[in-house]
Amino acid sequence: MRKKVLVFAMAAAVVMLLSGQLAAQTQESTPAPEVAPAQQATPVQEPSDLQVEVGAVAKDVVDRVPMEAGSSFPASVGKLFYFTKITGALQPTHVTHVWSFDGTERARVELEVNSPSWRTYSSKNIESHETGAWRVEVIDAAGNVLQTVNFEVTPS
Repeated sequence: MRKKVLVFAMAAAVVMLLSGQLAAQTQESTPAPEVAPAQQATPVQEPSDLQVEVGAVAKDVVDRVPMEAGSSFPASVGKLFYFTKITGALQPTHVTHVWSFDGTERARVELEVNSPSWRTYSSKNIESHETGAWRVEVIDAAGNVLQTVNFEVTPS
């Protein structure tokens, strides 16, 4: 019964809109930007809205909490995680973790942010010969760097 009432109400609204009876209500709204049929518009978060409240390189993430966070790790660690708590998202958006070793990008991981306070992480396998300076950057959907964290991997 509810479905029939809802369908009837929607049909009535369409008829009223087509007949011009709803024109006064819709004239003040901002027109939606045109999007090609094959494309889908992705909302872009204002750069000043998003913040990295917590950013940590860690040996693991358990129950959305970084474990054994630090700034120096032995090459035998095998895998490292970059945990971030993002705040200030006014709408669904994304951030990207960019992992770099000795100034060369090694991985780029796009992560969803779906609420005003969102915890997420990415990981990177560390090869035993990849000792030296590492960096992870957090980049918002508009390409702005929100945070940069430097760490090192030392010989085992």
